[in-house]
Amino acid sequence: MTVASWTLVGAPNARDLGGLPTRDGRRVRPGRLIRTPALGRLTETDLTVLGRLAPACVVDLRDDAEMASAPPNRLVGDPYLVRLPVLDPAHPGFGYLSAVLLGHDLTGHDEAARRGAAVAMGELYRWFVSGAVAREGFARAVRLAADPVNLPLLFHCSAGKDRTGWLAVVLLTALGVDEETVRADYLRHNALTVELRGEALAAMLRRRPELDPETARAVLEVRPEYLDAGYDEVRRRHGSFDAYLADGLGVTPQLRDALRTHLLD
Repeated sequence: MTVASWTLVGAPNARDLGGLPTRDGRRVRPGRLIRTPALGRLTETDLTVLGRLAPACVVDLRDDAEMASAPPNRLVGDPYLVRLPVLDPAHPGFGYLSAVLLGHDLTGHDEAARRGAAVAMGELYRWFVSGAVAREGFARAVRLAADPVNLPLLFHCSAGKDRTGWLAVVLLTALGVDEETVRADYLRHNALTVELRGEALAAMLRRRPELDPETARAVLEVRPEYLDAGYDEVRRRHGSFDAYLADGLGVTPQLRDALRTHLLD
């Protein structure tokens, strides 16, 4: 199956990271790294496509509450299922952003609401870098990707844009893909989900007509400033992305070599 030759109707922002170029002239091997949203809304046709992709390992970055409130993942074959919940219920940003998405009462989130959803999203990306749970989850996912027994590896969260997006940033950067290319893949979410985001926005406003549409859009989209917040936290804490990979996620030179051996052409 060639790069970009497939789509999933029930997961429109799903995509193969294969074909992306590295700084040294190599390319990510097609059909090895697949990023998606949760797979509970796949159609029967989608399942045929997923069967051809044949993921050996599926990494789910959601927690129990997220899984309980969503349709069960639809899978084919017998992939190795790994739960790596990258979420901190005690983090104020998670509670506020979840309340916005689910149409819950925003009482108790006054400070976050005052600063705005876009600020909360940036803080979330900073937590991806600084939070112990996030570091543990992303580090385990990198180790899984470096082992050929887990390839093709499919990874997802709920919407397939933030936790999934940052894990894609980590993997692609470890493979030597430059920041401009990484950023372009990250931002593809918006182009791939125009219709889906419109439907989600309408549903959110039906549940809470008083909700500011801009607040909803800030949560439904990816934005350059969110990624910038993650990169800034990397520089602030580690100095460089290479140091973050090594010191924050435990990516040794040997592990990085294994990633490049098994994931690059």
